[in-house]
Amino acid sequence: MSEANAPHLPVLLRQVIERLAPKPGEIHVDGTFGAGGYTKAILATGARVIAIDRDPTAIAAGEALVEASEGRLTLVPGVFGDLDEHVAALGIDAVDGVVLDIGVSSMQLDRAERGFSFRLDGPLDMRMGDDGETAADVVNTADVGTLARIFWAYGEEKRSGPVARAIVEARKETPFTTTRQLAKLIEGVIRAKPHEIHPATRVFQALRIHVNDELGELVRALAAAERALKPGGRLVVVTFHSLEDRIVKRFFADRSKVAPGGSRHAPIATVAPATFELLTKGVDEADEAEIASNPRARSAKLRAAVRTKAPARPIDAEALGLPRVEMRGRGGR
Repeated sequence: MSEANAPHLPVLLRQVIERLAPKPGEIHVDGTFGAGGYTKAILATGARVIAIDRDPTAIAAGEALVEASEGRLTLVPGVFGDLDEHVAALGIDAVDGVVLDIGVSSMQLDRAERGFSFRLDGPLDMRMGDDGETAADVVNTADVGTLARIFWAYGEEKRSGPVARAIVEARKETPFTTTRQLAKLIEGVIRAKPHEIHPATRVFQALRIHVNDELGELVRALAAAERALKPGGRLVVVTFHSLEDRIVKRFFADRSKVAPGGSRHAPIATVAPATFELLTKGVDEADEAEIASNPRARSAKLRAAVRTKAPARPIDAEALGLPRVEMRGRGGR
């Protein structure tokens, strides 16, 4: 997570622009506009940008940049999982590049009223947009089993069961309404250890991912980018934790797979034509200088690929490692 007063710096900006390689006259999609860091850098190359964000605050804050862009920036309120539809709605058949910075922005973390962070006491909200259920709705109504599955699947919290049981027991007396209220309970279940992350970190991550369907949205965005990119177009994705990176890694591995050659002893394997060619065999990561100036970059990983001429094809979310957590029951207070 970012420091409380850290500037809103775009992570891996140099690498993103190098991999995306925007040129004057091209059209690129910034699927996670946020504070506009990537968008500004793309605009500086002379390219046009379609920037998407589900957060109305981010869209409103970007209006000044729209004015300064002289018609080369279009802001679109919505989710990046629908990016191909947003592009089509603007009358554009295909784009030259797509960049996705996955996860919560430092702007959201640093505003107590958004309820993303336990560092700042605020309402237990965590929504990136302004609709749908809040984190408070989840912790106050979901049954023990559902809460435990959320904390394990999306936060990889080893003590998911004890935390879920403690939440259900505590809410019988007082419903959860604030971030500090929930964090304090978790601190009583998971003892803090020196030099380790705060006990509430994984639970808060899990609730945020669940409330915003972040991993499902990522899968939809990868498929949408495949449909929206023209041959030779580039897809650049920056992730911040293993659940996100695993999905992106598997997507690129599957989409760049090439059929092996056959022999007289073995038939040629049937493999769908590759829709992407990898630009990064592994990942691009931040150097020590960037981490020192922007702690959020410490866990960032960048993967990138170039679109081929092969037609887009359906996506298998489970094969990409998307966890499934069903709301099987609602518990009482």
